Amino acid sequence: MYSLSECNPAVAAVCLLSAAGIAMFCMNPVILALSLAGAVCFFLVRNGAGGGKSHLFFCLLFAVLALVNPLVSHNGVTVLFVLNHRPVTLEALLYGMAAAAAVVSALYWFRSFSQLMTGDRLLYLFGRLSPRLALVLSMAFRFVPLFSRQAKKIRQAQRALGRLREGNIAETFRGNVRVFSILLTWALENGIVTADSMAARGYGVGRRTQFSVFRFRRGDAVLLALTLLFFGGACVSLACGALDMVYYPALVFPECTPLALAGYLCYGLLAFLPSLAQGWEVLRWSCLRSRI
Repeated sequence: MYSLSECNPAVAAVCLLSAAGIAMFCMNPVILALSLAGAVCFFLVRNGAGGGKSHLFFCLLFAVLALVNPLVSHNGVTVLFVLNHRPVTLEALLYGMAAAAAVVSALYWFRSFSQLMTGDRLLYLFGRLSPRLALVLSMAFRFVPLFSRQAKKIRQAQRALGRLREGNIAETFRGNVRVFSILLTWALENGIVTADSMAARGYGVGRRTQFSVFRFRRGDAVLLALTLLFFGGACVSLACGALDMVYYPALVFPECTPLALAGYLCYGLLAFLPSLAQGWEVLRWSCLRSRI
């Protein structure tokens, strides 16, 4: 079994999207907690302890989403306190926390997906089905970090010239508008250059051929089989209603049946399977380096 960064792109996509898909359509708190823990663990295994600002943003997003629902929705029978003559209920608070966990875990999963699925991997996935769609997706994923880097360069240049002042709100707004205008002009010019380059290289003249360095190996088969096994077990539990959670008007937790425990176990293994595969690769690489 290989890490997701080395395995076949189709296997990596199936593994990540299976873990994210179940959490997006299930409001069971145990499933959502496992999804969030697995997504954060995989992100940390891949990126290390960096990205503090991203984690802070996700924590703030979780807090905002969790607190907005009880302030807007007043359904539920368990009143915690009354705020401005409006009841704040336990059911609304727990539902808000569950929805926040679903959103944040999905953002973590798809951020790891965007880091893992580079342009060549997207071309490999969609190239045979729709070459134009594959090209558009790969260019879109490329332009997001490209625009970020270019905006940073423009901001630094404007600050060095003394044209970007952040003394008050008005000057900051004018400076940001100027940076955005320069970035938009650069983006349009870069789009024209890209189109001319593609035309000069004969794009769209004839039928395209495809070359790929990715192969489907034995480790890919093992990882895909485990993913489908755990995904199928979790889906069976969901389809049978063993993991259904009711929040309104009163909390009704799912019963602790063997089918529910099997669903929790399958999804827990599915959520942590990317981290285990990546961790196994790191451990194997450390052992090989220690023998040198």
